[in-house]
Amino acid sequence: MDRLDNTIRPYAWGSPTAIPHLLGVEPTGEPQAEMWMGAHPGAPSRTERGTLVEVIKADPERELGARAVARFGPQLPFLLKILAAGAPLSLQVHPDLEQAREGYADEERRGIPVDAPYRNYKDANHKPELICALTEFDGLCGFRDPVGAADLLDGLGVDSLKPYVDLLHAHPEDAALREVLTAILSADPEEMARTVAEATAACTRLGGAYAPYADIAHHYPGDPGVIAAMLLNHVRLQPGEALFLGAGIPHAYLSGLGVEIMANSDNVLRCGLTPKHVDVPELLRIVRFEPSDPGVLRPEASPEGEEVYETPIDEFRLSRYVLPEGGAAHDLTRDTPQILLCTAGTVRAGELELRAGQSVFVPAGERAEIAGAGTVFRATVIV
Repeated sequence: MDRLDNTIRPYAWGSPTAIPHLLGVEPTGEPQAEMWMGAHPGAPSRTERGTLVEVIKADPERELGARAVARFGPQLPFLLKILAAGAPLSLQVHPDLEQAREGYADEERRGIPVDAPYRNYKDANHKPELICALTEFDGLCGFRDPVGAADLLDGLGVDSLKPYVDLLHAHPEDAALREVLTAILSADPEEMARTVAEATAACTRLGGAYAPYADIAHHYPGDPGVIAAMLLNHVRLQPGEALFLGAGIPHAYLSGLGVEIMANSDNVLRCGLTPKHVDVPELLRIVRFEPSDPGVLRPEASPEGEEVYETPIDEFRLSRYVLPEGGAAHDLTRDTPQILLCTAGTVRAGELELRAGQSVFVPAGERAEIAGAGTVFRATVIV
């Protein structure tokens, strides 16, 4: 079992206080957006044996287990994070596995450098993800029903939004959503900036259901993503609740602290709320234009005390243990790799003591027992 030393990424949208508060350290004054736990080459966790990338590469079957290597190859198939959103993240979607392989192969054939700002596919993998709230957590997830989206836009009383309202009423659901998103992202930038400014003023004046969009516009003035965001469901998670985000589902995190887990990929197609590249044709190929319920997940408790967040993919499995003072120890030994993350209290994982924000890597088959008083998230795979 290896104690992990993890990198904190200082993205501009990060909260300057949430992660330091969790860790019990003084804020630096700079944004701290994500703490990465895993073997992603961009910021692998460090152990006394080397980086987790180096540890796994030295003996994949020993660290990951034979079944995981046979299923996913000689690499950890998930990345675990603590995410702290102090401002809205970009509005985005992720490709499915086939789309990722096709897109990556195409950009490789065309010789687009992997670090080019206009490149869409950094790897050939999909990126399903799950976010579990540690605090109240706001986000956008999936398309509203077109009629509901039309009513929201119409309620602003902005004349330049009327054509979008009419389109949302005039076509079948998927066609209406496609046409309106295409029109928003293809509009003249100056005209769209004026529309966003009028919509922002109306959102600020009206408040209520419009308040989240007023806040988004405050961070991204003039961005067409402000209007695109109003096509999506607004979701507020309470601590312990989660969202699963599959391929093609447009989403954005707005504010709050959470535990995030995803397949080990960096493929993102952006729709707005960002100064980064937006590839409209490729985005439209990836987005699933279907109204959907956000599907808030609550963990399913087992008799052994494990609370599992059920998802339809195998690259990761996230669960939680809430350990009461004086409770029995739990044996977490399994033949797949695990990362254990403490988010509250003080617990023991094997011989190691963990406080909030601290984590360990458990190689496949190694005995793993937890005890103490606190909350532990368990990340592993399904094989």
